[in-house]
Amino acid sequence: MGMVRACMPVPLPALPAAAHSTGAAEKKPSRGGLRVLVLGGTGRVGWSTATALSKLRPDLRILIGGRNREKGKSLASKLGKRSEFVQVDIHDPSMLEAALYGADLVVHAAGPFQREDKCTVLEAAISTKTPYIDVCDDADYSWRAKGFHEQAKASGVPAIITAGICPGVSNVMAAELVHAARREKASEPERLRFFYYIAGSGGVGPTTLASSFLLLGEDVIVYNKGKERKLKPYSGSLNIDFGKGVGKKDVYLLNLPEVKSTFKILSVPTVSARFGSDPFFWNWGMHTFATFLPTESLRDKNKVLKLVELVDPIVRTIDVIAGECVAMRVVLEHSNGQNSVGLFTHEKLSVRLCSSRIHFNNY
Repeated sequence: MGMVRACMPVPLPALPAAAHSTGAAEKKPSRGGLRVLVLGGTGRVGWSTATALSKLRPDLRILIGGRNREKGKSLASKLGKRSEFVQVDIHDPSMLEAALYGADLVVHAAGPFQREDKCTVLEAAISTKTPYIDVCDDADYSWRAKGFHEQAKASGVPAIITAGICPGVSNVMAAELVHAARREKASEPERLRFFYYIAGSGGVGPTTLASSFLLLGEDVIVYNKGKERKLKPYSGSLNIDFGKGVGKKDVYLLNLPEVKSTFKILSVPTVSARFGSDPFFWNWGMHTFATFLPTESLRDKNKVLKLVELVDPIVRTIDVIAGECVAMRVVLEHSNGQNSVGLFTHEKLSVRLCSSRIHFNNY
């Protein structure tokens, strides 16, 4: 069995200055250090990202981007003098480009990404020549973003999508398992399965809760021996062992972007992803929503956000009891009958990712 740190405070090189091109505003040189704009910085995921970055690289200037000025200024003050609030609405192109103009890197954590028909932040990043990274967890959005590959490449803009936990860390785990199997040349990867577990909300806030509800309105895309299949959301329950400290948990099918990318890019013919939560009645609730609520309602972002407003206080109360543990198990089955497994666990994801561990094992 091997073990690696999920995150390590290593020294990072300075970001290269992007070359100017016709039609794009020339970026001003940074003063007082590199400036990282975290969009959605007033939300739980964005704020956790900003906090982690400030600890990992104290020399960075962290810009907390969001719509709520009062909350944003309060949060920025907690990071110290090298942080400030930038008011920005990602759906306002002029405001968005103005915010990016002063940044050396933009981190897009302003979800939910479901039901977004445009990649406004990525387009603005390419236009202003700002390196880009996001934590997208939506299949349609992620593949739409991939369509900007040539534009980003032509503009010299580094762009990394789906770089959160799942997908993100889970994708790295899957790639490591697949590449390791092919390096040995003893067998070929045949089936890869992603399993995710979150206690309560995992401390990730109402935005991710909204993402979960919106996913209940989508057909689940899986691949079986090279053929795409569509299944019902929150069906196909399995009881999966997430290892010491977590144990066995029930997980259910959801439509997640890593399934398609594993099939298309890693060329694994059979791929699926499942998700489950604690306490157990959350799974019952999710299954009930998927079964009985009209699909049109679950696909309506405004209705789902209103539903989240009603449910979120209950979730926060339950979090106190259930905790915020997050676990991932990625299983690769080989043509020779062997399995490779990657296991990730974190006791409280909203606090610090860098304390987590990833284990790899063969059997």
